[in-house]
Amino acid sequence: MTDTTRAASDDRRPPAYPQARGCPFQPPSGYDRYREEGPVSAVELYDGRRVWAVSGHAEARQVLLDAATFSSDRVHRDYPATAPRFESARKVKNFIGMDPPEHTVQRRMLLSTFTVKKVQALRPGIQRLVDELVDAIEAKGPVADLVPDFALPVPSIVICELLGVPYADHTFFEQQSRRVVTGSTTLEDSADAFAQLSSYLDELIRRKEREPGDGLLDTLIAEQLAVGALSRRELVDIALLLLVAGHETTASAIALGVLTLLKHPDQLAALRDNPDLLPTAVEELLRYMAIADGVARFATTDTELGGQRIKAGDGVVVVISTANRDEAAFPAAGSFDVARGARHHISFGHGVHQCIGQNLARAELEIALSTLLRRLPGLRLAVPETELPVKEAGGVQGVWKLPVTW
Repeated sequence: MTDTTRAASDDRRPPAYPQARGCPFQPPSGYDRYREEGPVSAVELYDGRRVWAVSGHAEARQVLLDAATFSSDRVHRDYPATAPRFESARKVKNFIGMDPPEHTVQRRMLLSTFTVKKVQALRPGIQRLVDELVDAIEAKGPVADLVPDFALPVPSIVICELLGVPYADHTFFEQQSRRVVTGSTTLEDSADAFAQLSSYLDELIRRKEREPGDGLLDTLIAEQLAVGALSRRELVDIALLLLVAGHETTASAIALGVLTLLKHPDQLAALRDNPDLLPTAVEELLRYMAIADGVARFATTDTELGGQRIKAGDGVVVVISTANRDEAAFPAAGSFDVARGARHHISFGHGVHQCIGQNLARAELEIALSTLLRRLPGLRLAVPETELPVKEAGGVQGVWKLPVTW
């Protein structure tokens, strides 16, 4: 294991990573110190290990692009676990935690499902689903919690249909997924959640082998598992990633996107006046909110980054929220501007590990937000913002509840 003192050259104890957000769509105030110390600075993880925080946009893109120098191999001893729950994730082997060429082989199996053309074909179905959920909200009103009533079921139902996972089981896998992505989850709790999800998916795959369906899992069973290109364990781990990531991050983005727009009434008005701004507004929301705020890597060789000497074995964490607020890349970066044009943000990552589901996430966000704004023109918070429970540091960012009225 890398010496925990390797990443710091002075005697001053570095700031902690991660830190809790006070406001759900703003980076933690403590991250200001990262920027003050430069685009690459030393931070300390929960276990005392010192690693490098990359808060500059150009430097973050460099790390994410250079998969040879900055490894994603979660099994390797030098890979930094930024929270206790990530120790249990080391046992889950799928392409997000692999380097090329293994990463390339698995990712290529899935690419055709998430192309712009394929996602475009899904849009009418997503629109019908969103309309049905808004119908139910209107019927239930005048107060609704947008997290369970809207933000969570949209991506959850879509990913279930895409994978061929029974939505009837959604309560189970949503509960287990929450245990996987919540920042405060312990090692034991996350390990149990991973085990329960793996057992569920293994049984589902065995059932599909006997009774094939038409989802992505069925395709992978027929084209990869049956011919030995994937082992059963590898398929379970891929399915686990797609199921968890396919709904948790987008659900948070929908809820937090609504909150961000409501807290910026001038930008909400601009979007209502010009609905053609919606795709641009979604990119700005993704930049501004930084839902998945932190990407871990470790250096495979000595290198230099942002004026710092990085040694082989050093842990590196790309701090997405600060990189997305870099003034050199986004003038007036702390402001929210739906007309900005922020497509070069790194909320979906960059390089070979860029989020495979980004086209689907964009479609779900565009349809969900545009429908809410059109159908509920008086939409507003039903409680003070200070009463909204903010998600913990180290996990998917957002709010646990979002009571609204209209």
